[in-house]
Amino acid sequence: MKGVVKRFGELLALDHVDFTLERGEVHALLGENGAGKTTLMNVLFGLYRANEGEVFVEGKPVSIRDPKDALAQGVAMVHQHFKLVANFTALENILLGTGRGLQFDKKAEREKVEKLSQEYGL
Repeated sequence: MKGVVKRFGELLALDHVDFTLERGEVHALLGENGAGKTTLMNVLFGLYRANEGEVFVEGKPVSIRDPKDALAQGVAMVHQHFKLVANFTALENILLGTGRGLQFDKKAEREKVEKLSQEYGL
């Protein structure tokens, strides 16, 4: 993303944010409550629309107006703990962020998640 601005009325939540994430990289967003971490992710996932700036996927500018657009671009998000479904497994909660709901091959998806978990030491 480049030059992303998000305002809520007079409150400037994101001030010309530039952020690059390459395939396979893992990043952490750190900051105090109210610093804009969740707002940034909500813009990237299409829950909020930026007032200014652009989002790029694979170097090309894209329009992410809602989560459906984000998912179509390969952008998914697992929400913070309070948005998880309590009686679902960790795997099921992760897969909810893909936009496919619970329509998946549980064995194949579990293998993918286990491989990624091992790769990243989780």
